[in-house]
Amino acid sequence: MLAPDLRVLFCGINPGLWSGATGHHFARPGNRFWPALFRSGFTPRLFRPDEQGDLLALGLGITNVVPRTTAKADELTKEELRDGGRALVERVARYRPRILAVLGLGAYRTAFGRPRTTVGRRPDALDGTEVWVLPNPSGLNAHYTLDGLAAEFRSLREAADRAPAGRERAGG
Repeated sequence: MLAPDLRVLFCGINPGLWSGATGHHFARPGNRFWPALFRSGFTPRLFRPDEQGDLLALGLGITNVVPRTTAKADELTKEELRDGGRALVERVARYRPRILAVLGLGAYRTAFGRPRTTVGRRPDALDGTEVWVLPNPSGLNAHYTLDGLAAEFRSLREAADRAPAGRERAGG
């Protein structure tokens, strides 16, 4: 789910068992990624996980920090997350999305060695790409309601609507 110069590259932590079985991102029933994407205005309607390929036409892509499938993200090791963070930096340099949105505060903190990070836009960019950290949309994340999650996604969408494209970006 990658292409050059995307508006936003969403980055999950890793595939869950359901996503691993179906080959679709955020596929587990109860995952709130697709409803939050719609409610925030990123998509014109509620997409299903099997329609993930349609996101590319909207300038949106999806990747993961770690490729290994697990039942829960807390099964990943710190080393896997740090290795995944380094690989993600390389992916961002190659594909140059305007914004990278990492979906999972704890995973971001570990992968990038930033233990005090909070949700929202990060002050540091990756090779001219803005970085945002959003809550994990998994139904297992009880800290955010769907409305709260959609509000965070909406802030990101509003920033994406304002972000310059291509070489106009910082560092481009």
